[in-house]
Amino acid sequence: MSHRISALVVAAGSGSRIGGDIPKQYRIVAGKPVLAHAVDALLAHSAIDEIVVVIGDGQGALYAEAIGDRPLPAPVIGGALRRESVANGLAAITGDWVLVHDAARPFLPASVIDRLIKALETAAGAIPVLPVADTLALGGPTLGDVVPRETLVRVQTPQAFHTKLLRDAHAAWDASREASDDAQMVRHARYAVAMVEGSAMLEKITWAEDFGAAERRHAPALVSRTGMGFDVHAFTQGDHLWLGGVKVPHGKALAGHSDADVALHALVDALLGTIGDGDIGSHFPPSDERWRGAASHQFLTHARDLVTQAGGRIDHVDVTIICEAPKIGPHRPAIRARIAELLAISEAQVSVKATTTEKLGFTGRGEGIAAQAVATVRVPEVGL
Repeated sequence: MSHRISALVVAAGSGSRIGGDIPKQYRIVAGKPVLAHAVDALLAHSAIDEIVVVIGDGQGALYAEAIGDRPLPAPVIGGALRRESVANGLAAITGDWVLVHDAARPFLPASVIDRLIKALETAAGAIPVLPVADTLALGGPTLGDVVPRETLVRVQTPQAFHTKLLRDAHAAWDASREASDDAQMVRHARYAVAMVEGSAMLEKITWAEDFGAAERRHAPALVSRTGMGFDVHAFTQGDHLWLGGVKVPHGKALAGHSDADVALHALVDALLGTIGDGDIGSHFPPSDERWRGAASHQFLTHARDLVTQAGGRIDHVDVTIICEAPKIGPHRPAIRARIAELLAISEAQVSVKATTTEKLGFTGRGEGIAAQAVATVRVPEVGL
């Protein structure tokens, strides 16, 4: 007999133990949000028929950004307690078997899901566990007795149950006390819970330092790529021009289909070069009227997003502006800050320089401005 299997991802916590501006399930680790890792593992498993995510009240925008266009139903709003969040989620699922998973365990091996589903064929519930390797002892003012570890296990999620039995266990639970997990509630209802082999991949992200450990363990191997860009724009009539995303007063403007920000255009090409994705003209052709007079910061953020989507990380950018006038020095700090803002990197990762051609060539004759840029980006070793 086949069973419809639902996955319930609990992502309603505030992450207060980690701190920061957003809950831990929405923070980025190994290239994407913690929640997205957990959801993708479940989406990739052929036995899972339905995935429902429980989120905290007011987390809708964070959820939408983390999930993107993944094919999921609308999230369920959780309660103040984990038990309440799971109960809300159970009311929304349609499967006769359910896997309840904590979003804070983002790296879920398919083999663990396989073992849990197999165990449900003969048990009311099943949980993944790992043996305890450390010596355990009672604490106090001084060290207490050692606790035998042979009969102890570390409990992980997802925890799998026959849905009706889990709903019954929740309904029968004394709301004046809290349960550590769903397995405790099912056992309290006198159902047997089987144990299957867990995985070290399922380590829970609890503390701030756990993000660094998860990043080191799961981030793809990265290699450094360098891209170079060069651009030129002639002067035309006007009273200002745009350089590095900054409006610079000047007796002339720069001619171009867009706002002719020569510095950002060179930087766009440099970033695209690191991932081998053409040049600014292939993404924003001058024949396209949509880009007439467009602000060039749109082009730069597009290139930044392409690098991010490819798994890349921008390490450093270096822009050199070549002209006799205007003087770049007074505007250099603002240009540097604006580029850092657009690329979502620190100012320490941005270099802006200026030079002249000693009165030689078209820039020396004051006919226009040129710019060159170099970008250093780390990208995944495979896949590009």
